This record gives sequence, C-alpha cells and structure tokens, in this order.
Amino acid sequence: MSRACLLLPGWSRCVASEIVAEGILSRWCARADRRENGLVGFEAALREVFHWSAKSLPAAALARQVDVGDAAGSAWLRADPAHVRADMATARMLACGELGLTVEETSELAKALMPLFGDAGFEFDARLPNRWYLRAQVDSSLPDCASPDEAMGDDLKLHLPQGGAGKRWRQLFNDAQIILHNHPINAQRVKRGAVSVNSLWFWGAGTLPDWVRSSLAQVLGEGLELRGLAAIAGIPIKALDQQVLEEVLCDSLQGDLLVDLTELRNESLESRLLAIDEGFRRRRLSGLELLFASGERFRFQPGHRLRFWRRISELRN
Repeated sequence: MSRACLLLPGWSRCVASEIVAEGILSRWCARADRRENGLVGFEAALREVFHWSAKSLPAAALARQVDVGDAAGSAWLRADPAHVRADMATARMLACGELGLTVEETSELAKALMPLFGDAGFEFDARLPNRWYLRAQVDSSLPDCASPDEAMGDDLKLHLPQGGAGKRWRQLFNDAQIILHNHPINAQRVKRGAVSVNSLWFWGAGTLPDWVRSSLAQVLGEGLELRGLAAIAGIPIKALDQQVLEEVLCDSLQGDLLVDLTELRNESLESRLLAIDEGFRRRRLSGLELLFASGERFRFQPGHRLRFWRRISELRN
C-alpha cells in the first residue's frame, strides 16, 4: 500500500472554516503522531517531497514552462498585475494576478510597459491576463521578493528589494506604477467599477531546475510550481477534482501519492478529505502525512484510528 502526503492550507485558514475545523481533519490531528514542525510556507512543504537543483523555488521559471514551454536557457521573474492602495503611512497590495483583465486590456498595458523593461535589458511578456513575465539572461541579478500571498495586505516597503542591489528594482517598480496609473485602460476600468491595475509585483526569480527528484509515484494538484516540478521529475500529475481523486483511491496505488489541497476551502476541502479518509478506511492507503503550510506536521497511521482515548477536538483548540 501507499502513503498519501497532503499539502494543506495554513492552520489558521483551516480553523477559520467551521466545517473543516470540526470535521475529519480534526479527528486525524487528534489521533495522529505530532511531528516536529517544519518551516512555514508552501515551498518548505514541497521540499519535504521534492528535491531540486536550486537554493530556492524558481516559481516563475516553473510556471513559464507549464504555460509556454520555453523556460529553459533563461532566467525568469514574475511581474504580475496588481492593485495597490496607498494610505497616510504606506501602500498595501490588495489584489494580484486575477484582476479580471481582458485580452485586449492586457495587450494595451503590455505595450506601454515593454519599453520600460526593454531599456533595462529585460523582455516583458504579458500574453496571459493573470501571469506576466520578465525574461533575463541566466546570470542576471534578480530580486528575491515575497510571493503575493506573503505580501498581500502588508506594508509593501517591508517586501520590496532593499539596499543598493535593490535600488534598480525599486525604481522599476515606481516607474511601472506611474505608467499604469496614467494609462487610459485604468480610467476605463475605474469608470465601469473594476479594480485598477496600478502596479506590478516582482517575485519567483530563478532558472528552470536542471533536475528534480522525488519518491512520489503520482501527484494530484493544479498549482503551477507543483506541475512544473512533477513534469521535470517525470511523475504523472492529474487535476484535483472529486471524481479523479475517488478514481485514484479506488485503483491499486503503486508508490506514494501527493495531494495538493492548499487552495481549497470549506466544503471543497472537506469533501476531498472525506474521500481520502474513505480510501484510508478501505485500506487503499497505508498512512497519511499532513503538511500544513503554517509548519505543523502530523503522521496518521492505521493503528491511530483506535486511539479512542484521545479527545477529538476542533482544530481551533
């Protein structure tokens, strides 16, 4: 039999959902063995199941390879469309990526931004409305910025590149804001009640890994980084929908299964967890590894179901 490694949302996000906090996940955590906490973040959880030839997760290059297939031979940086709101003290990012841009709007904004980055020695590519890229030479110095999830709602000054090395990127950040603020596309969007695209967010710098290794036999998930790593490692990956999950758990699994649940919430998350529990009860799985994005780690094995003396409490406890 095979283990299932579950990539889960942060503990606080699970707690925020009553249906999840009082459901099967609570039972697993109450009866499982608590392992030493791992590092916080999605990348840290990925590093427990994948190994790759880079010090950090090259999210931009992996996403580019999935989107277009031309990431090899260049360094990449995401330069995603964002909405930033300034107050008396600072500026905060309130949205990034999915801003409801049309193909026509994306094209017009890209035309305005291309000269800025072209003069700086980068190729700007915004062929997708929600994911924009900068292509650079492999040996280029690119900024190490937080992901949108990490920077969202926080003081942006805490997440922009610092020091002399970051000066160039802070200037590009400011110049892009000026171009976007003055663009007629944004005036049209505001007029019809849509959020303006008044900034970019740089993140995910790196090159495509030379190699990726893992003991996994199959992956269920839709995240771009996960899909990119699995492809390089030669591991089959399928989209995570309820029917596919149930079908996989009904098959005779050969090797460990990774299930990425980090983007699911409420009923969607609970229904996947219940399907996994059913597979576990039917002895399709030999154990569960629970990897929370906030660092908590649990190991649940068949004998743990008999730990009736352990109180099944809500996660919030």
